[in-house]
Order: sequence, then structure tokens, then C-alpha cells
Amino acid sequence: MDLIESPVQFDGIWLGGHVATMEGGQYHVIHDAAMGVKDGRIAWLGEASQLPEYQAQQCHDLQGAWITPGLIDCHTHLVFGGNRAGEFEQRLNGVSYQQIAQQGGGIAASVRATRDASEAELVASSRRRLLSLMQDGVTTVEIKSGYGLSLESELKMLRVATELENTLPITVKRTCLAAHAMPPEFADKDAYIDHLCEVVLPKVAALGMADAVDAFCEGIAFSVDQVDRYFKVAQSLDLPVKLHAEQLSSLGGTRLAASYQALSADHLEFMEEADVAAMAKSGTVAVLLPGAFYTLKETQLPPMDLLREYGVKIAIATDANPGTSPALSLRLMMNMACTLFSMTPEEALAGTTIHAATALGIDKTHGSLALGKVADFICWDVESPGELCYWLGGNLVKQRVQQGVVT
Repeated sequence: MDLIESPVQFDGIWLGGHVATMEGGQYHVIHDAAMGVKDGRIAWLGEASQLPEYQAQQCHDLQGAWITPGLIDCHTHLVFGGNRAGEFEQRLNGVSYQQIAQQGGGIAASVRATRDASEAELVASSRRRLLSLMQDGVTTVEIKSGYGLSLESELKMLRVATELENTLPITVKRTCLAAHAMPPEFADKDAYIDHLCEVVLPKVAALGMADAVDAFCEGIAFSVDQVDRYFKVAQSLDLPVKLHAEQLSSLGGTRLAASYQALSADHLEFMEEADVAAMAKSGTVAVLLPGAFYTLKETQLPPMDLLREYGVKIAIATDANPGTSPALSLRLMMNMACTLFSMTPEEALAGTTIHAATALGIDKTHGSLALGKVADFICWDVESPGELCYWLGGNLVKQRVQQGVVT
């Protein structure tokens, strides 16, 4: 006598809609789809007509909605004290960035405000910003330090990022950006880099406070040689690296990042073909930040044709920060990437899902919808995935699911 196979058991199942899996960086659409979730992972995915006999604790009728992977914001500076709205108004009234900096503004102003803020105050203000991203479809976010620029304040920022993950349904990847700018205590850049290499990075690593290390390689920040020393220490501590590079000029920072198999190189408006070739060889993701491009009224476009020609994966992020990209909508950045950088909606969605996951080193578990992957996804009240780039604002999220749980 044949044994009767028990029905497949799901914690939850989603039916009556369409899925864009984003496998391989393409929509890869499944119409009239079914997706079953068990223990926070995707346990079944395919056409509903192929669904085996099942039992589910919860059944969700999508009523024609679309499912995509949860959006991933892979470059933010969400934790900071105060804001710089006053500087924004000054710039619009003709005051230059240099003049503002001479008045004690710019990053220096954010450093003062962040150092002065208590941990509880930073958690409260960052939480409000993070909730805006989450309501717009973000399920994973990277948060950088870099407005502390002292061991104590950098650790404070990283603790805040940890607290946000512990208290909200969101995955947070923490990045130590201590090489962001010069702190007021130091006059010599080499001496500050020495301090980071000898004191800050070892302590951050020993405490397990960061998932990656970042730096700002630019004439107004740190040189290629200085970043190289910083990255060598990060590598010795088994911390992956990423880099702000080629935003304002071409210095070769991208090639340096690629030589360390960096997770990503970010901004990249002034990158050259040799930089693109190096990224393609190392697998380093190009993270484009249209919010900063727009806010700073930049005119030098990233070399989109070269990035495509060499097959470099392209991600998009908000760069949410108080000075140059006060952006709290990743979907708006997707639209900007299409209108400003001539990306297609499919490229933009890949840039905020699977390619963004690669930029954080988590593409094996996040960023696309496939069997065994973490069940982070968004049910959208749209008629096609392209609408996610089409609408300028508005609430399109019908249901947000984090590790299989509706949040």
C-alpha cells in the first residue's frame, strides 16, 4: 500500500498576484504566482497552478498586486545629530560651500551635533528617518558612521545602528566610515590615518561593531595612499571594504578599491575606463547616488555605457545624509536614476534589490526571490513593476514582509 504524502506545510502563503523575482538582475516575472514561506525563508515559488497540496497558517490574497524583493538601501548616513537645512537655504541664496565650511558648517557642523547628541537622541532621530525608508519598501539598510571621528563617537553611532536593528523589523548592515573627514583634534591627515589604523579600527573589529569599512577618497578628504594604509589594516582584521570614490575628481580610488576586492565603489561620476575595467575584474559593485548628484547640481554623469559594456553591476542608494542628499525615499532615487542617469526601470529595480545585496555581501540570502532565500519582500499596489520608478512619491506598499512576517 502506497504511503500518502502529507500536505506541504507553510507558515504563510501568498496567492493571486504576480512576482518579479529579480533573479539575474532581471524582472523574471511569474504571473498568477504562489509563494510559500516557512521559518522565515521562501519554501515554494512558482505558478499557482503548479502548487502542491498544502496547509498554511496564514493565506494572503494579493488581489492582482505585484511582489518584489524588499528594497535594499546600500549606502546611507542615517545616524547624525541636528540637520543642515539652514545651509541648504544659504546655498540657494548664493553662499558657496567653501564659505559655509569657513563659517564652521559642512561636515564639521554634523560632527559637532553628533558628538553633542546623546545615544538616546540619536536613536530617536535616526528611527524617524529609517521609518520613512521602511514605509517606502526598504527591508535592508546600510548605515555608516563617520560623523563622530573619534573612537567614542564612532562607536556611539555604530551602537545606534545596532539598536535600530534590535528594535525595528529591518536588517541593518553597519559600516565604519571613520575616514570620512578630518576631526578638529587633528591637523595632519597622516597622523589621523595612523590613529584610525592603530586605535579605531582594531577596537571596532574587536567589539564586532562593523560589517565593513569605508573611506572618502577625494582631494578634500583622503588620498589614495592614505586610504591604502587604512584598507590594509581593515583587510588584516577581516573587514571587507568599500569606498567613496571619483565623486568630484579622478584620483584612482576606484582602482584601489578594486585591488582590495571591495564590495562597492560609490558615487563614481569622474571614473575612467581603467576604473570600470578594474571593477569588472574584481566584481566590485558600482553604487550610484542620484540624490547627491541632484542636490549638488552636478553635471558630470557616471559613465553608464562603459559600466554596461564591462558588465559591472550597478546599485542605487539614497546616500541619506544631512548635507548633500537629505533623501528618505529609495523609490525616488530609482526615478532619479532613470531620469538623470538613463537607467531603465528594470535596471533601477535590480539596483535596489539583487545588485544592492551584492554591494553589501549578502546576495546569497537577500536581494532576489528564490527557494531558500530570506523571505523579505514587498507587495505593491501597482499594475507593473515599472510603476515603482514612475510615481514621484505616494504610498504604493500594500504589504511589507520581513523574514516571512507581515510588519
